[in-house]
Amino acid sequence: MFTLVGCNTKKEIVYFQGKPTAFPGHSSYNPTIKPDDLLSILVMANDEKSTALFNMPLGVGNNLYGGYTMGAPTQPGYLVQENGNIEFPIIGSIKVGGLTRTQAIELIKQQLSSYVVNPTVSVRILNFRVTVLGEVRNPGTFTIPNERITILEALGISGDLLITGERQNVLVIREEDGTRKEYRVDLTQESLFSSPVFYLQQNDVVYVEPNRAKRSASLINASNTGIVLSSLSLVLTTLILIFK
Repeated sequence: MFTLVGCNTKKEIVYFQGKPTAFPGHSSYNPTIKPDDLLSILVMANDEKSTALFNMPLGVGNNLYGGYTMGAPTQPGYLVQENGNIEFPIIGSIKVGGLTRTQAIELIKQQLSSYVVNPTVSVRILNFRVTVLGEVRNPGTFTIPNERITILEALGISGDLLITGERQNVLVIREEDGTRKEYRVDLTQESLFSSPVFYLQQNDVVYVEPNRAKRSASLINASNTGIVLSSLSLVLTTLILIFK
């Protein structure tokens, strides 16, 4: 009990400590399209017949969880291949990998100009998802509908950290250009807001490891319980023999 209480001090569990400081914002954040992304592309124009060949039929909506989606999306879409291309009806291959959504829209509109007059194009990433694991109330993989989520929002939709979660050393695993990178963030410091992983990217994994109190309790329960019981049994047997 002393271990559990003593290790969970205010310094270790309170978020955003220290004097308020102005950090540069991330208002220009815009995710880029990556291989294995599933894109929803909707083409609209005054002449609906001219756009019919370019639009997939609408699928059944997803099962929402608190405004977010758990699991793979059910809507049909265009899968971005390893080389960054998608196969678009009539036009064929279009390279959208590495582009922002705005850039992809402009590129598709240019490709459509020979077939559709003044097209309007909408592009969404259907499987923009992040995974939250470890010492949180509801770990899981969440598909984000607006393609924009902070690490705080991700922890929020997973139910926030348990009291046994390590707030000063949260791990974010991210794949960039085929290389897996690891970032560590401290939720108790306001420098979190300027971290490169404050805004999460698709397929990021957030892991909250157990704190010292949880690790100590686990170690005691796993290794020492049997020894303690055996010792108590021996002492009790000895006392009985002495005072019998």
